[in-house]
Amino acid sequence: MLTLRNVTKTFNRGTVNEKPALTGVNLHLAAGDFVTVIGGNGAGKSTLLNMIAGVFPLDLGTIELDGEDVSRLSEHQRAKNLGRVFQDPMRGTAADMQIVENLALARRRGEGRGLSWGTSREEREEYARQLATLDLGLESRLSSKVGLLSGGQRQALTLLMATLKKPKLLLLDEHTAALDPKTAAKVLELTGRVVEEHRLTTLMVTHNMNDAIRLGNRLIMMHEGNVIFDVSGDKKSQLRVGDLLQKFEEVSGGELANDRMLLS
Repeated sequence: MLTLRNVTKTFNRGTVNEKPALTGVNLHLAAGDFVTVIGGNGAGKSTLLNMIAGVFPLDLGTIELDGEDVSRLSEHQRAKNLGRVFQDPMRGTAADMQIVENLALARRRGEGRGLSWGTSREEREEYARQLATLDLGLESRLSSKVGLLSGGQRQALTLLMATLKKPKLLLLDEHTAALDPKTAAKVLELTGRVVEEHRLTTLMVTHNMNDAIRLGNRLIMMHEGNVIFDVSGDKKSQLRVGDLLQKFEEVSGGELANDRMLLS
């Protein structure tokens, strides 16, 4: 479903602020893979997702999505095939619009727009059924402004919007990092359920090593812009946090001095 070949990106090239972000990443995801991505700050995790989404142009390499070379396509051209949930709950929704209006926009992603009424009665009923699966009481608040929702409610809504059209690839960029532990656990449980139900190919960046081990069928670790560890199947399910710390030290040649990951 996704193939990256020698994907390279350097920011501020030729200046004193030059920063290599990705250094020839090669990665292949089969359809249905749920891959968790861990690594220290500056390892290239978010840059990897942004490059796949077309936020930044490639320096070198190619990106293929479902057999199509999307390397030179713009962000909006790729958007019809991607679902994204960001770390900031405010980024995935339009705060001044109603819940039903946000869902209608998500449903029409990549389609032409006409002058007919925004939503039909049948469509609103379908949205209510979808919202009921979140178990947050939002199905009775279709007309509420999204800006009135809590961070957890907005993130759950964003996840629903991102998967409403069954994207070819779902990108989750630390989508629970800004939530309190109880709410984060709820959103993660919902994430696992939605990905499994729709068999979505998924890349999930996280700093929480326990979550990275528990969720998905595959785990990759990044360091200094490249993948330094890739494990799947039974080997992944048998991992412990201590194993990841040891593996990082073995492959990178140094200790994982990242408080955020250690505290997670």
